[in-house]
Amino acid sequence: MPAQPVVAASGVERPLTLTQARCLQLHAQGLLQAPRRRARPADLVAAVARMRLLQIDTIHVVARSPYLVLHSRLGDYPPEWLEQALACGELAECWAHEACFVPSADYALHDAWRHQRGHHWSYRHAARMHKEHRAEMDDLLARITRDGPVRAADFTRADRGASGWWEWKPEKRWLEAWFALGELMVARRERFQRVYDLAQRVRSSWPAGTEGGGLATGELRERFVLDTVRALGVVPARWIADYYRLKPQVSDLELAPLVASGHLLPVSVRGWGVPAYVHADLAPALALARAGRLRASRTTLLSPFDPLVWDRQRVLGMFGFDYALECYTPAPRRRYGYFVLPILHRGALVGRLDAKAHRTDGVFEVKALYLEEGVVPGERLVTELAQALRDLAHWHGTPTVRIARARPAGFASAVKAALKTR
Repeated sequence: MPAQPVVAASGVERPLTLTQARCLQLHAQGLLQAPRRRARPADLVAAVARMRLLQIDTIHVVARSPYLVLHSRLGDYPPEWLEQALACGELAECWAHEACFVPSADYALHDAWRHQRGHHWSYRHAARMHKEHRAEMDDLLARITRDGPVRAADFTRADRGASGWWEWKPEKRWLEAWFALGELMVARRERFQRVYDLAQRVRSSWPAGTEGGGLATGELRERFVLDTVRALGVVPARWIADYYRLKPQVSDLELAPLVASGHLLPVSVRGWGVPAYVHADLAPALALARAGRLRASRTTLLSPFDPLVWDRQRVLGMFGFDYALECYTPAPRRRYGYFVLPILHRGALVGRLDAKAHRTDGVFEVKALYLEEGVVPGERLVTELAQALRDLAHWHGTPTVRIARARPAGFASAVKAALKTR
């Protein structure tokens, strides 16, 4: 029998505690509890569908971000499953929050929304490329139409510039421009390199039932709003727009019709001081959270590009965790390190660690390990963090874990000792 809502004597439902709200968000994101069995390929696709999008980033001092985000939810799994899901048409790539994997069933929605994303840098640069290099881009498109898919690596250049859009070889910029403009798609990846083909050819090879689309602009925005609320569990209006980079910001006034129609459930969260919203699909989980029966037990390490933490204001408001991506910050200005992984422990973000994988040597290096102020490194935290490190290092093919330093003093020694035990 479903849990009954907790109701105050006045007949009004009590506010969620912050702990209950956190558990609801972790449940929605698939991070509440550890997997109960070994992952299967379908679980990877389901995890992306649950999050609605999986951000792509090429930094690989540890695993590349999309693989790491999935490991946080699935545990040990073969990374090649991600490329297989893309190649067989279960997932697609497009611009969403940033460049993302999305369920292929959603691709038509994103394609239709392209015309509302002119503010994004990728579209601005694509439009400029198309204006300044129309003839070359048309020739490239004609070649792909005639000869089939290509990679950027199929084209050579005399100089080897730095990474980034502006230093890419011309063909790479033109391929990315056509990708942003919707004429090309990523048919598959080879060693993480994109293989581009005509969008209509890619989509024609997908399983039946993945086309979708046909919504007006207002309906598309409503769909993205609802998908965001479902993916984040419980949110105030001000946290919604960032997930899909919607403009303008979402307001309580905009959400009122969705509450009236029953698509969204209004709730209050203690300490927030503003209305919050839960998707109607999560009503059973909301009832469990209110009853204290949604309990967090997962301890894992998160990618800096994990949807749980990529919005600094949201993660601060939900978890009291001040987190900023520092890999693009000059080294002297970094507080914690280059590729810093937040530590999720039983419903709280308790610390962070700066990591680097030395694949040739089989070593997973923890350059620095920091606990948040006020977090007491008890035995359970030490044991479960050591297991999370061991699991990640083993999955990554760098089974030897080395910890250089930690805060507070002595924490490194405790975790090292736990790493030696099973």
